[in-house]
Amino acid sequence: MSEKDPELARDALAGLRAYENAGRRERSELRPQFARVDGACLRDYGGAGPVAVLVPSLINPPRILDLDAEVSLADAISRMGRRVLLLDWGNAKDRMQRDVTGHIEHLLLPLLRSIGEPAALIGYCLGGTMAIAAANLVPCESVVTLAAPWNFARYPDQSRSSLQDMWRHSEAASRELGALPMEVLQASFWSLDPERTVRKFAEFGRLDPSSAQAERFVQIEEWANEGEALPYPAAEELIEGLFDRDLAGSGSWVIGGKALTDRLSIPLLHLTAELDRIAPASTAPRGGETIGIKAGHVGMIVGSARKQLHVALNGFLTPCR
Repeated sequence: MSEKDPELARDALAGLRAYENAGRRERSELRPQFARVDGACLRDYGGAGPVAVLVPSLINPPRILDLDAEVSLADAISRMGRRVLLLDWGNAKDRMQRDVTGHIEHLLLPLLRSIGEPAALIGYCLGGTMAIAAANLVPCESVVTLAAPWNFARYPDQSRSSLQDMWRHSEAASRELGALPMEVLQASFWSLDPERTVRKFAEFGRLDPSSAQAERFVQIEEWANEGEALPYPAAEELIEGLFDRDLAGSGSWVIGGKALTDRLSIPLLHLTAELDRIAPASTAPRGGETIGIKAGHVGMIVGSARKQLHVALNGFLTPCR
């Protein structure tokens, strides 16, 4: 760790200063809306062919799936012969009374029904968990999960304990505020692998500030540190229901009177990130095919490993055209 490595600590601080002083790229305009339910909408990325819906996590903004023209997963899938729609959960203030189940029942399912045909669902992180849940409740062509947990009891004990400690210290204030602030969640993610956080800033400090690599690092950090607070009911169900009681993995998660399962009778593909600390490969859903990619939670989407991910996605989606 950095306290035992003064040179690493010095490099990390230099990298942090470089990050603070780096220029920020102007955000691209939001894509047009295909359908809207309350504050959530499906954004239209075009493409021709059967519909694929990208379902992002509730915890960070959806733009990680469309970070820039070179690494955009949404654009990549549109080139695979798909009409691509990206779910935008919208502002937290429009969802303050909804738990995770409520986001599925009252936002995701109506948006999927608005398409008028069974779509392929591609869910990232908690969005993959929610995509599996939704496929239990509406007709879907297929489901792909990307670094998505379903068997929460398989998280390492240390990770579960760290999350429980965070919730114990923040639950009362979050209940009072009506939401769990993003800053609290982000600190919890950092605690999973603090050494990696130090090293990534040390490595950033060594980059040419004008390089595409440095620019993308800034974009990813901006994405990771922004986003809506998690509505209190969603935080409560996520931590106390999914993590503590493993509602999904134990078969005890019930929506609309139906017990949810990850063993569905439609094509399923689970792409796991082998270096993932946020959604370890061991927590992935069990039904269907699983392919491991040697990358971290975010690197599999926007790093060099994305090429492997795109090949796997293309091979899976092509037979369904």
